[in-house]
Amino acid sequence: MQSRLDKSPVATWWWTVDRWFLAAFLSLMGLGIVLSFAASPAVAQRIGLDSFHFATRQIIFTIPALGVMLAVSFMESRQIRRMALVMLCITLVLMVAVLYIGVEVKGARRWVSFAGLSIQPSEFLKPAFVIICAWLFAEHKRQPDIPGNLFAMLLLALVISLLVAQPDFGQTMLVLGTWGVMFFMAGLPWLWIIALGAAGIGGVFAAYTVFPHVAGRIDRFMTGEGDTFQVDMGREALINGGWFGVGPGEGTVKRVIPDSHADFVFSVAGEEFGLIMCFFIMSIFAFIVLRGLNTALKEQDDFTRYAVGGLVTVFGLQSVINMAVNLQLMPAKGMTLPFISYGGSSQIAIAISMGMVLALTRKRPERRKQMGFAPPARAMPAE
Repeated sequence: MQSRLDKSPVATWWWTVDRWFLAAFLSLMGLGIVLSFAASPAVAQRIGLDSFHFATRQIIFTIPALGVMLAVSFMESRQIRRMALVMLCITLVLMVAVLYIGVEVKGARRWVSFAGLSIQPSEFLKPAFVIICAWLFAEHKRQPDIPGNLFAMLLLALVISLLVAQPDFGQTMLVLGTWGVMFFMAGLPWLWIIALGAAGIGGVFAAYTVFPHVAGRIDRFMTGEGDTFQVDMGREALINGGWFGVGPGEGTVKRVIPDSHADFVFSVAGEEFGLIMCFFIMSIFAFIVLRGLNTALKEQDDFTRYAVGGLVTVFGLQSVINMAVNLQLMPAKGMTLPFISYGGSSQIAIAISMGMVLALTRKRPERRKQMGFAPPARAMPAE
């Protein structure tokens, strides 16, 4: 235990970091490892790998993810902005490169390989995009003559264009929704809200018309016809588990779900540990989002408010989309469950995002002074 009198960087970090956030993130990481042992052996055996191949790699991914999250949490706001700018430039270049040299999977190019490692640039683009947009919104509010909102719109258009070109409709909607929430926090007029809502509906209709795979997923969701095997099995796993589950390692439906270790790990949790576990997982995500938004609303600094609000929004929307697909509440979409689903790019990118949340929500003397909690001045000694 660190003493409050200790002024070392680690001690200062420990007494200023939001330990509720930290505990929630560590809990999700731990659940990811536990559930990987439950969900991945059947998948590994089916494709001829060692039973614990994916579980071992999940641990390997989690260790650097934890290190990255803690390292980022030590940063100051200015360092966060600089890191985000570098990340944004690099990921935009990779987003263009992936269209030409990316690995094609199921008709989409979203991955690029370097030295045997596969990277999904869009995962790293999201936290950088949120931070830079938050900075642009904050600068416009601080000095209205700075066209920060216009630049944020142009950046949004660029990012959306690159995502649609892959194509990645799910990430597109995720980025659009997060940007809309941030713009609303920045004082978006109601006329803009109506216009953006209409544009979003128009975008969905356009995607349905232009992209056959999008139309196919929506049609299968609406009619129940076609190849719905995986989502049907995901729902069946949840039903089979009941309230308390069939027990660790005893799940049977999970063995036939192709992506049980990735997009459908939530269904595996329901089958083996029951709906009680599902509610527990949902409560952790809800706690992170609600605490993040509550902290953002109380924050006096505009940049911090928009950044924290945007980061927890994209985190929450991604988790909602994943769980809704598992529950057949929306069309199937390859969206991971943060910190829990298998995936190296996703783990590291989410760790960077939540490291930023930890960094921006730390208690700092200058913030207390802005909020009116400056320490009282010392009394002058009597003559």
